[in-house]
Amino acid sequence: MSNTTIKDIAKELNISIATVSRVLNNSGYASPEVKERVLAAAKKLNYRPNAIARSLKKHQTNTIGIVIPDISNPFFMKISRGIEDVVLPKGYNLIFASGDENPQKEKKMLQILFEKRVDAIVIATSGGNEETIRKIKSTGVPIILVDRKIKNDLDLDYVVEDNVQGAYQLTAYLLQQGHTRIGLVNGSQEVSTGYERFEGYMKAIEEYGISSQPEYIYDGEFTTDGGFKAAEYFLSLPEMPTAILSFNNVMTFGVLLKLAEQGIANFEDLIIASYGQNDAEQLIQKPKIISIKQSPYEMGIRAGEILLDRLVNNDETPVFETITPIFNNGS
Repeated sequence: MSNTTIKDIAKELNISIATVSRVLNNSGYASPEVKERVLAAAKKLNYRPNAIARSLKKHQTNTIGIVIPDISNPFFMKISRGIEDVVLPKGYNLIFASGDENPQKEKKMLQILFEKRVDAIVIATSGGNEETIRKIKSTGVPIILVDRKIKNDLDLDYVVEDNVQGAYQLTAYLLQQGHTRIGLVNGSQEVSTGYERFEGYMKAIEEYGISSQPEYIYDGEFTTDGGFKAAEYFLSLPEMPTAILSFNNVMTFGVLLKLAEQGIANFEDLIIASYGQNDAEQLIQKPKIISIKQSPYEMGIRAGEILLDRLVNNDETPVFETITPIFNNGS
């Protein structure tokens, strides 16, 4: 790695540091001859601009921090791709951090990104870090929430889905098909996607006159392993559910893994309802799978547009955007 500085170039050419700086930063006058000599010397000495020093001078790093709860989940990576496709052409790069559905790790990642002086942060929070987010926002760093809102309103921009409506549609469909024993693979109640989807489920069963059945509710923690263990639990019950309702795509994958382990052909009468589609669905004809089709890439595109409004256009008008999910009954 080169440690060449503009002082070294100035010494090599016996000219002032200020002249070298003008040429390399393309600011101020320098004759064509001097420019040619400086650029040639910079190449010869393998000079590389100090990005940290330059960012301190400009008060910007052209980087955006992305904090997501599960970096292996295709849903969150599609959001990230949408953001990147919008901001990269404008000269911004992304720095990724995974919170792993762990508030303590998420807090550490937020602090690291702040210390790295990122220009903005996009976060799908695991919950519990409202105070840290509030402090970062108070310094002037734009923060945009994607997929998950925060209970205590901080006037933060967000792009989310109508989770209540999506979960209501899935549950209502199962009830309309005559299912009264619905095994629910629930998500964390510490985040909006968890408690809002559960709200949609409760709204549907109350509307259809069905009593809550705690023995058919399992906390899958929004993980593949959680979905696997939920299915294992449901299969062990004296009366197995006739339908399994999973509240995110990776938990659904865990459910399907457990069914495959037991022989999927043994569950032809079982119906799977998933909030979020899963690539494994394409390989399975039975059990039947219905789902909520999400739009993570489009969500990322919108978040990217809001970022540019904040960073390039200096627009401070709050944006609260809710996307309507699409119900897919598998037919």
